[in-house]
Amino acid sequence: MSRRPATVPPGTNGPDGMPIVPEHGVLKSLLGAWALAACAPAEAEAVEEHLGDCGPCADEALRLREAVGLLHRPESLDLDPGLRTRVLESCLERRPPRVPVPEWAAAYDAETARLDALLQDFGVSEWHAPVRLRWYEADEASSRRTTVAGVIAHLLTVDGLVAVALGLDDPLGTVTAARPTPAERTEAYWRAARFPPTRSVRGPWREQSHALVRTVSFTGGGTGRTTVPYGDFELPLSDAMLDRAFECWVHAEDIAEAVDYPYEPPSGRHLHRLVDLAARMLPAVLEHRRLHGLASPVERRLVAAGEPGRSLRLEIEGSGGGEWLIPLDSPAAKGSAEHEVAHVALDGAEFCRLAAGHLPPREAAAGQEGDRTAIRDVLFAAASLSRM
Repeated sequence: MSRRPATVPPGTNGPDGMPIVPEHGVLKSLLGAWALAACAPAEAEAVEEHLGDCGPCADEALRLREAVGLLHRPESLDLDPGLRTRVLESCLERRPPRVPVPEWAAAYDAETARLDALLQDFGVSEWHAPVRLRWYEADEASSRRTTVAGVIAHLLTVDGLVAVALGLDDPLGTVTAARPTPAERTEAYWRAARFPPTRSVRGPWREQSHALVRTVSFTGGGTGRTTVPYGDFELPLSDAMLDRAFECWVHAEDIAEAVDYPYEPPSGRHLHRLVDLAARMLPAVLEHRRLHGLASPVERRLVAAGEPGRSLRLEIEGSGGGEWLIPLDSPAAKGSAEHEVAHVALDGAEFCRLAAGHLPPREAAAGQEGDRTAIRDVLFAAASLSRM
């Protein structure tokens, strides 16, 4: 059998009318032009097909693209914040990735990318702009003052809980936290630094977020039983990734507010998953608050596991909307429309801000109907989901 010459250019068809695939050397020689977006369409298509199969060329292409980025200043952030998500979704509809990101990790992938895009144009003054982290503790509003760089350090250290669960390096290194909780890990990181965090923290945070997405993408099918400990509780890996996406968005809004820049909520598909996580956690939080005297006691006998009991209908309007029946008397009970005693309606982004501790419970509900005590308990339980 005769061998095709190595100089066959992309886009050339053979005698049978089928495209001839150029050899490795030809495609490698085109990487520089591809990085500069100077290839013809047929050449670009051939190079991109090759990058999916050749690791060394993919690494070289990445280095060339990053070098081009240093030569050309990125475009202004005044572009639509949702543009990247729409472009990615359109591309993935046409050609699924060889290693797809699990659906439960897609929100984290999108939110870290949006925050990274916000950070890329920041100068020294923006990185040291004051930010106040807010949450609810024992039904009281709490806060902690830091900077934009301090917020990224906070995200780095708490995302590190997921990294450790996946067998990746802990960003704390040899630093030891008093307790393995998000707040204590963050405080330990801040204390250990010789100086307040600076823009240099963006690199480790960005690399860790990419590593988390790559790891769960390659091993997603084998991580179903992995749990992530948060010190006082633990979450399945899929829920932990949603939790990290939720906090990334919330703190991105904190940062955007600090530098007076607009920032949109997540896409409807991702926002729905974040709302669903909070709604699923509410029954256990209600039980915890009841045991500590922060919620009204159960008026009747406890409902057996799996049995229907008194329920509150949580209606989320707008983007990411839906309905959830929240069991009120036991986390093991089943939400029941027949036993509905109250109904609360909120906007999706507003509900998430309530769960983030950024909205007072008394100001949260757009519509309320039914048992006022049950409504109060659920709204305050939502606010108590928040933490530093």
